[in-house]
Amino acid sequence: MVWTGTWVAERLGVELIGDEALPDLLGLALRRNPKRAHLLVSSVLGKHVPQRPSVVYGSGLDLGRRVRALLGDEEAARSVVLGYAETATALGHAVADGLGLAPYLHSTRRPVAGVARAGGFEESHSHATSHLLLPEDPKLLAGDGPLVLVDDEFSTGNTVLNTVRALHERYPRDRYVVVALVDMRSAADLGRLDAFAAEIGARVDLISGAAGTVRLPDGVLEKGQALVAEHERAYDPGAVSAPGPTTARGGQEHARVALDWPEDLPDGGRHGFTPDQRHRLETALPAMAARITEALGDGAAGAERGATAGALPGSAVGARPGPSAGGRSASAVGAQPGSTAGAQPGPSAGGPRVLVLGFEELMYAPLRLGTALEEEAGHDVRYSTTTRSPVLAVDDPGYAIRTRLVFPAHDDPADGPGERYAYNVAGAGFDAVVLVVDSTADTPALHAPDGLLAQLAAHIPRVVLAVVPSYTPTAEGTGVTEATGVTGAAGATEVTEATRLTEATEATEVTEVTEAIEATTEAVEAPERSSMLPEPLRGPAFSSYAPEEVGWLLQDLSDVELEAPTEEREEAIQSGGAHYAESLPVEYQPSDRYQELFHAALEASAARIARAVGTVTETVLAERERPGHRPVLVSLARAGTPVGVLMRRWAQARHGLDLPHYAVSIVRGRGIDANALRWLAAHHDPADVVFVDGWTGKGAITRELADAIKEFEAAEGVTGFDPEIAVLADPGSCVRTYGTREDFLIPSACLNSTVSGLISRTVLRADLVGPNDFHGGKFYRELAGVDVSRAFLDAVAARFEEVGAAVDADVKELLAADRTPTWEGWAAVERISEEYGIHDVNLVKPGVGETTRVLLRRVPWKILAKRGADADLAHVRLLAEQRGVPVEVVDELPYSCVGLIHPQYTRGATGADGKAVVSQ
Repeated sequence: MVWTGTWVAERLGVELIGDEALPDLLGLALRRNPKRAHLLVSSVLGKHVPQRPSVVYGSGLDLGRRVRALLGDEEAARSVVLGYAETATALGHAVADGLGLAPYLHSTRRPVAGVARAGGFEESHSHATSHLLLPEDPKLLAGDGPLVLVDDEFSTGNTVLNTVRALHERYPRDRYVVVALVDMRSAADLGRLDAFAAEIGARVDLISGAAGTVRLPDGVLEKGQALVAEHERAYDPGAVSAPGPTTARGGQEHARVALDWPEDLPDGGRHGFTPDQRHRLETALPAMAARITEALGDGAAGAERGATAGALPGSAVGARPGPSAGGRSASAVGAQPGSTAGAQPGPSAGGPRVLVLGFEELMYAPLRLGTALEEEAGHDVRYSTTTRSPVLAVDDPGYAIRTRLVFPAHDDPADGPGERYAYNVAGAGFDAVVLVVDSTADTPALHAPDGLLAQLAAHIPRVVLAVVPSYTPTAEGTGVTEATGVTGAAGATEVTEATRLTEATEATEVTEVTEAIEATTEAVEAPERSSMLPEPLRGPAFSSYAPEEVGWLLQDLSDVELEAPTEEREEAIQSGGAHYAESLPVEYQPSDRYQELFHAALEASAARIARAVGTVTETVLAERERPGHRPVLVSLARAGTPVGVLMRRWAQARHGLDLPHYAVSIVRGRGIDANALRWLAAHHDPADVVFVDGWTGKGAITRELADAIKEFEAAEGVTGFDPEIAVLADPGSCVRTYGTREDFLIPSACLNSTVSGLISRTVLRADLVGPNDFHGGKFYRELAGVDVSRAFLDAVAARFEEVGAAVDADVKELLAADRTPTWEGWAAVERISEEYGIHDVNLVKPGVGETTRVLLRRVPWKILAKRGADADLAHVRLLAEQRGVPVEVVDELPYSCVGLIHPQYTRGATGADGKAVVSQ
């Protein structure tokens, strides 16, 4: 028998190396995918190649039993099995069945309204990459028992590593088991799993049915893409005429069978599937198989098969193959009359040959219906499913994908309409096909003239539609299902009396339980409300930072006009109807002289800043890193963000650590962005979060954050966030974690957005930021010509190596010291407020950074400069000169300088709540 990888191997030089069983388990095909040209086509997965259901199910059962033997019953009972969409949803479920004691969940690419997301990850080589995890029970993945991850093949390991990394950061555990039909890692990838296990401090085992590797010659991706293009050009879509809804061979119409699916039983593992639910399904399977057998009737009789075993000559309906290996022009379905597409074995003597065809992720329910049909006397059953994945079809016995049916998506996918495929179905000699879909997919598109039902009817004498009710979890955890008494296209033959009543319906009407979902949305989403929030914004689309440097938990308000001249803005605030965070100051455009001062200050202080960055980062790692956990840096936008990026760079350069880093908004009088905290809690362990800021002044934000975290935890029931802030400089003695307590010039304080990734200060305004939105911010793309954000980072990072020894000494001393905050800065601010007749500490801005902000954003009164601190104040004096603000030199000042806002003369002094201060 010809190996079904021969055609690809001969043309591309691809070799399959490994266990003797591999050629029986895998064939090769080519696909339209820019990431990986070749496709390993499994003969036992039940996706692309029709196979006996008992063989497909048995492969997963055997792997599951091996997992149970590895773990032992006690650990098996504590485990959770996770399968991958779309190809491994049934395989993972079969592994869970073999393990016997564990619940099952599979990833999905279908968002479900009202169901919170517990996680997500990326699959690097897949045609569609984003996976969602939508368990009905939010605690399903929160345990510490073994996690069993199941995929059809284990190749680079990227998919598994992405999954484990994402879940381990939030739900760390001691043990993982990876299960695959085939282990196809290259020599270069063999050590990655062990290294990763050591990195996270967990045990990771691998169980597979067979092992080997694919040897790929240089340039195989380009050669494969060219070969696909060459053979795809042979197809002329203009020459194909779509069939009508009743163009089955012999004039047969499709029939609908009422399965009588058990009430409230999930249709699969999208939201979780327990051992008890497995028992309910198995109890119901014989009766459902009997109903299908009745629906098949005489139309599937084996006597009809002889005349219709192959594809009809010239029947071009819906299929798009290229020429076969010999260069001859194949029929439009890619199979010649009488061929057995996909190297299918012949039927059993005298019995009808039946295909049970599942639908994309809906693989397990059709598989189990297929195994039940196999037990019915006289049925020769095969099983496969439709797919999103585009693969080249070539009618050659040495190629794994002989035929391809093409039809439009029929489940209203979240990523929009597109083509879907059924492989090795046309021309395979089937007498009947049982198409199994969920009720979400039983739409007019399924019944359309170019839909899947019509494509099947054009090539197979008998078509039966079985609809499984789509399962949607409810707050009570019992779930609700969509009604299945829906009708197909006009003319469809209905099997039960109840469905015959609706034959006249022109198109499918799917009954949705919208009220039930809406009534329970709040309860279902509460533990994971952040799942409804978008992913972080990243450069270059938002900010001039590289995408890996920081993720902004903000919404992009770049197109909204928010800036106002300083005096107008202050007047609006003073009127009592505006908060300072509801508008933005006009971005300061530095003069040539001021920019020269910035660059001179950066050159002079880069090493000093690098030392402080190293000291604060090493302190964080020493005190916050735990086995299997990494600190998650969360900078307070925007002054804290350059510091967070530098801390991330230090950890990477010194320790090879890739620390996550996000930027969030905090607003005086309003607290920290609660939705950002929800997002962080959904994606990371709150105990790993380290808040980062540039410097402390009098400690107002330190106190604001502590109060906000306390309020959030009380309201949300989420605990673990530490309100302690790690800062570069703590002149006010307000925090325990710092790089230095000196008040010196940090050049990033000299400028606004042009040293902070071109991002504005954050915005919080009711008409722009809803209750479920992140706070806002703007990306000033137009200032790219004067952006020095990366220049600042690079200049400081270039000094990391030279300050290493000094950092080690500083950290050793700090860790042994009493770093309890004294709040001496706050005391100084209170004294200054009274001495200068201001009577409000919020109008006193201590430190170089805060004084710079007063001069750049506010209407300042005067600047107090510490005698002898001139080296750090050149830019402050220049700004004061430009704005006509007097500089007063004073002694006994704990800061290098202090900026004052006069409450009597400024139109915009603000108080602790962000609103206007009444003059004293």
